[in-house]
Amino acid sequence: MLLQNQESVAWHRVEDEFTPGEGEFHERHYKEFVAFLPYVQRFVYGEYRRLLSRDDEDPPGDSALKVFRRDDVAELRLTLREGERPIVLSVAHVDLYFFEDIDATLLNVEVYADNLPLDTVRDLMYRFGRAYPTGWEENGQGVHNAFSTEWLAKDGSVLAASDSGNRAKFLSFVGHHRAPCVSSHWAFLLRPLALDPSDEPGALRYRQVEYHRMPLMAYLAVDDPRSIAREDWLRLGLIATLHPEESLPGHDPDVVDFESRYCYDRYWTDSDAGPNTRFLCSGRAFIVVGDAREPYFLDQERGILAQFRHQYFLLFLIAHFHRVALLVFADKLVDAMHDLNIAEPNSVRRFKRHIRANFAAFLRFTHRYWFHELSERPHVQALYRLCANHLNNDALYADIKEEVQDMSHYLDSDAQRRQSSTIVRLTVVTTFSLVGTVATGFLGMNIIAEADAPMATRWGYFLLTAIGTIALSTLLIVKSKRLSDWLDVLSDERLAGRAKLRALVRVWRGKEIDS
Repeated sequence: MLLQNQESVAWHRVEDEFTPGEGEFHERHYKEFVAFLPYVQRFVYGEYRRLLSRDDEDPPGDSALKVFRRDDVAELRLTLREGERPIVLSVAHVDLYFFEDIDATLLNVEVYADNLPLDTVRDLMYRFGRAYPTGWEENGQGVHNAFSTEWLAKDGSVLAASDSGNRAKFLSFVGHHRAPCVSSHWAFLLRPLALDPSDEPGALRYRQVEYHRMPLMAYLAVDDPRSIAREDWLRLGLIATLHPEESLPGHDPDVVDFESRYCYDRYWTDSDAGPNTRFLCSGRAFIVVGDAREPYFLDQERGILAQFRHQYFLLFLIAHFHRVALLVFADKLVDAMHDLNIAEPNSVRRFKRHIRANFAAFLRFTHRYWFHELSERPHVQALYRLCANHLNNDALYADIKEEVQDMSHYLDSDAQRRQSSTIVRLTVVTTFSLVGTVATGFLGMNIIAEADAPMATRWGYFLLTAIGTIALSTLLIVKSKRLSDWLDVLSDERLAGRAKLRALVRVWRGKEIDS
């Protein structure tokens, strides 16, 4: 990987939990592994290692998932609104996920804090995780963004700060590059990756394929989840689309059917006996709310917190990876069509190469990465389907598959058309060459008896005959399309001989034959 060759960057490769090293293979890792079906295990962890009878020609494959991490960011300081006190959150880790065969990268940032009011948590979830502002307030601050976002080092120094209030920067970038600009604090995290349209140097370049609102996962331990009002549940579940200060749209289907659409209540009894853990999933957001007084909910090795960081994170990651991969394919198809100019042969050839490469990559994606079932555990599978359905992955896959197949069929039909045209031309050349072949064969090819002539004379006759044959064959190939049309006219018994002769004259003059 290019990132490993950059000594000056903060990223380093994260080995999986199965690799011997300083850390141990914990029970939470084991529970994560066995929660998924075998083909998902091969995708995430690689093939199993067999000690005996290993075929050297079929070595075990590594994981398709490559992870890089940076450890220089220790805290996140957020000022949600102008004039409010900053909130400091600890940073658990900052990871980059790379997927083989697919030009897709996902950034994962985990932050945590204790003893925050629910209103503050909701506002934080709504405002944090936006790649760029969608507009500006009258005071010049970005709409929906946090007023200030700062990444802090271990010594408390500021590594990078947001610039959502720099309206001139974002307007100028879009005006010049026809692409959105990423806020400075996110651009800092991604370096040495650089935004593709920008002039910033980088070892790798990227461009955003989804909406500016980043997918969100949240784990909330509250003192009494049963005391949360329905309106607060609605605002948590719809956090990706509903502004904290916006009044609830009472007649909206998302509000009316909220429990059936967005809630998974297998572990929600709303009783003193418990359990009182509720899952909210809208595709863009995956939120787990539980009772902070229940030890199992807070257990980092066997409880809900361990499952949230492992099983639930992976199912959320895979669902969004599917969507991102499909959007990458769609982006490549659009780019190939945009660059196609049928009047330029080089453009046509380049288009064919791109489509065939995209078709091959889509086949690899389908057989290696695309699946509908992750686990035999009912709650894991149910949560995955809930997330994938809200992301509309199945419909998106069907659309991309149809587009890829349509373009592949077009290339196949075009190849068949060209092959048929070549066969027609060869047939014409063969038909007109038949006269000379029969004549020379009938005469025994001894019209000019120069078998005993000097070698130079015989070579001269040979070259004259070869040049004449090549010239005649070339002329027939050049005129083959129209000669084939004339053969059709010649075989038409309804036309008189004069009409057929006129057609031959038009062909020889390079004109189209009247239909």
